[in-house]
Amino acid sequence: MTQPGHAVVIGGGIGGLTAAVALHRRGLRVTVLERARSLEPVGAAISLAPNSLRALDVIGLGDEIRDLAAWSGDGGLRAPSGRWFSRSSAEAAAERFGGPLVLLPRATLIERLAALLPGDAVRTDAAAVLADSGGPGRAARVTTADGDLEADLVVGADGVRSAVRGALFPGHPGPVYSGFTTWRVVIPVPGARFDSHETWGRGRLWGTHPLKDGRVYAYGAALTPAGGRAPDDEKSELLRHFGDWHDPIPAVLAAARPDDVLRHDVHHIAQPLPAYHHGRAALLGDAAHAMPPSLGQGGNQAIEDAVVLAHHCDDLAAYTAARLPRTTAIARQAVRAARLSLMSSRAGIAVRDTAVAALSKAGPALFLRSFDGIADWAPPQRPYASGQTPAGNR
Repeated sequence: MTQPGHAVVIGGGIGGLTAAVALHRRGLRVTVLERARSLEPVGAAISLAPNSLRALDVIGLGDEIRDLAAWSGDGGLRAPSGRWFSRSSAEAAAERFGGPLVLLPRATLIERLAALLPGDAVRTDAAAVLADSGGPGRAARVTTADGDLEADLVVGADGVRSAVRGALFPGHPGPVYSGFTTWRVVIPVPGARFDSHETWGRGRLWGTHPLKDGRVYAYGAALTPAGGRAPDDEKSELLRHFGDWHDPIPAVLAAARPDDVLRHDVHHIAQPLPAYHHGRAALLGDAAHAMPPSLGQGGNQAIEDAVVLAHHCDDLAAYTAARLPRTTAIARQAVRAARLSLMSSRAGIAVRDTAVAALSKAGPALFLRSFDGIADWAPPQRPYASGQTPAGNR
């Protein structure tokens, strides 16, 4: 397969837009098909580790995102009473992994990615179906309401319920319920002063983190049957789960309105796919390897996928070889981390909390150790400062 001339990206989320930008920088004509009526993301904020920031450097966006985001890492892990199990710092994280961990609204990242594409590249309200994945001597074909599109490369970036994945691998069982649901808010909390933290309780967890624009990003998770909804509203559900936990959690809950709260059940792909490509179509992000958010790596891995796919767009087997083992290992680690943080056995929790505190006294905090082998990744292309395209990187 020669380097493709036209790439169609199905899905206008973070992974899809990053892939579109990376492929556009390779000189491809790119069309992004997003079924929603706008690129407004479903979500609140995203944590970006040094691995994905290095990937964003490849498309010239890393420095801008570092400037727009808040550095995270100051804080640590707490009990519902407020007791600290372990502490860490943003400086320690940056030193350990060669760059900062940062936090910013998803909408900001989506906006900056879209701004790097030609004005006619993104089509919203554009549902698409992969009609033919293509092959040697045959282009791939995507069907839309406005007619068919032929492409030398189709990128399935259409999320955990990916229709592209179903078309490429119809025998795959798809995602499974991870056993818990999540709530997220991004809101102003007047007078709030706190260190970032994640708090582990019995079958529940909470996180609170400041954003650079003065707002607060907070999230909760709890073991619960799939498909559940609060009998009144989701803010009331959060109060029932977390209302008596340590400061600043009560202040965050008091500041939130019911409409501010997003709730989503968590699903992951338990059985790895046999490949991330078939014919002239490739999968990335949640479509390929959906994982629980316990390591904060879902979006980060999608960004990694995107730049590696652009690097190997003329050899999709090399893309699978580069990405499948890494993402499978990280997804499995995320499942284990979710089980640890949402443990429900009282005896197990006592052992867990004691071990976390002891390990953190003996060395780097558990928070930092969990990123070893993940945050130190570097892309196959040479990273460069935003806005600078080095010779030989095309």
